[in-house]
Amino acid sequence: VQIAESGGGSVQAGGSVRLSCTVSGFSHQHYCMGWFRTSPGWEREEVARFLSDGSKRYAGSQMRRVSASRDNAGDKRFNMYLQISNVNPEDSGTYYCAATADVGRGRHCYTSDFGYWGPGTQVSVSS
Repeated sequence: VQIAESGGGSVQAGGSVRLSCTVSGFSHQHYCMGWFRTSPGWEREEVARFLSDGSKRYAGSQMRRVSASRDNAGDKRFNMYLQISNVNPEDSGTYYCAATADVGRGRHCYTSDFGYWGPGTQVSVSS
């Protein structure tokens, strides 16, 4: 499994940023995929996740400004996207795309299950 993020960079507060992620070589059946963020002084934080049944979950208070989407590109490849609107400096950090291996039908995906990670893409929001 290979994961690669793109789309990070510098953005002014109030603007928006769209991140992309490609997950390739992925053939698990019961899994989760998601977006995570790390920033200085803060623990890794989940932003959104997709379940293998196609459903989507946003973490905490992210829903109002964050929109996540995913498409199945075929040939064991998925594309995920993360749109953040009205960004503020607290949105700065490194954003990671991650996926689990097969966790079994109906089982909840714990954060520790996310074993496939991309290298991350940096977002810097200036005020």
